[in-house]
This record gives sequence, structure tokens and C-alpha cells, in this order.
Amino acid sequence: MIRHGETAWSLAGRHTGTTDIDLTERGAGQADSLAAPLLELRPVDPLVLSSPRHRTLATLERAGLSVERIDDRLAEWDYGDYEGLTSAQIRQDRPDWTIFTDGAPGGESVAQVTARVDGLLAEIAPTIAAGRDVIAASHGHLSRVLIARWLRQPVTFGASLSMLPASMAVLGTDHGGVAQLSALGITGYASAGYSGR
Repeated sequence: MIRHGETAWSLAGRHTGTTDIDLTERGAGQADSLAAPLLELRPVDPLVLSSPRHRTLATLERAGLSVERIDDRLAEWDYGDYEGLTSAQIRQDRPDWTIFTDGAPGGESVAQVTARVDGLLAEIAPTIAAGRDVIAASHGHLSRVLIARWLRQPVTFGASLSMLPASMAVLGTDHGGVAQLSALGITGYASAGYSGR
């Protein structure tokens, strides 16, 4: 699982669902830095899937990956009325709101996001079972949903995870087939002091 590099909106904490914006200069550098840790992971004949948004496609290209298929199910959560707003702005009217529990008015519900991610995971399961790795590029919230659903947890579990810009998570299974989160937060840049979202 790969999250795209930094954008001006992600840096500012603005919810970026359907808006298609470019990586910042720093985000492009973050994406470039993914090439080395990707090589270290040694993916086996990877099926590379991407959200249709330019920021994910650019991240993969800069990391040295060729996209095999664009999949709308990897697009970020549709924030509807909350597109472009920060969490602080939304919580002025809805103090207890989170995307993971409430979804977005005029956008997608928790049930809708769950269904699309579950559909994607079911579709790629035979590819993984056949011994081929899958690399999926997505966004901040959607990547956390995908990890939660891989682990057979409700979407709300995603609130307990973090995906830095241009970072990777490695999902797998143990010898008994139990879904695992093998690694989280892999970056090719010094991320310890990163203050963006």
C-alpha cells in the first residue's frame, strides 16, 4: 500500500477527495525517495494498481513503477460537502465528527467506502493467492480503510492508523492465513520530524 506524496492541500489538512491537484516540490522528492525502499521489498511480479488521481499516478511514476491498472476503488473518500475543508472547520458545526465514524454528507458513507474496498480486496485475492504481489497506490484516508479491511476490522479501526505522504504499508498473512500488517510507515525520506498530514 502506497500513499501519494505531499500536496498543498494535504499539507494544510484540507480534505482532498475528488479535487485533482499536483504534488508539491517536496512531495515530488518524497515520491522519488520511495524507489530505494521499494527495491528492498523485492515485490514479486507486482500488479500495480492506482487511484485515478494525478497525485497517485505521479507518485508511482517517480518511484519507478509502471501502473498496470487504474482503479476507481482506490480513489480517496468522496468528502462531498466537506471537500477542501479542514477537520477543524468541520468540527465547528459537528464537534465529534470523524470521517471513519460519520462519513461525509453529500459524499460517501462508511458503508459505501467499506463496500468498495471489500470489492477490491476480493478481486485481488486470487492474484495474491497465485503468488503475485499487489502494489496499490491511494490516499490518506482510503489507505487506512484498506489496511483496516485487510485486517478484517471495521473502518473505524483506520482512525488508529497513520499513513504519511509517500509512505508504504506492507500487508500479508501468516502461515495460517491470518491477515497481518507487516510494516507501516516505510519512507525513503527522513520522516521523524515531518509535520505535514
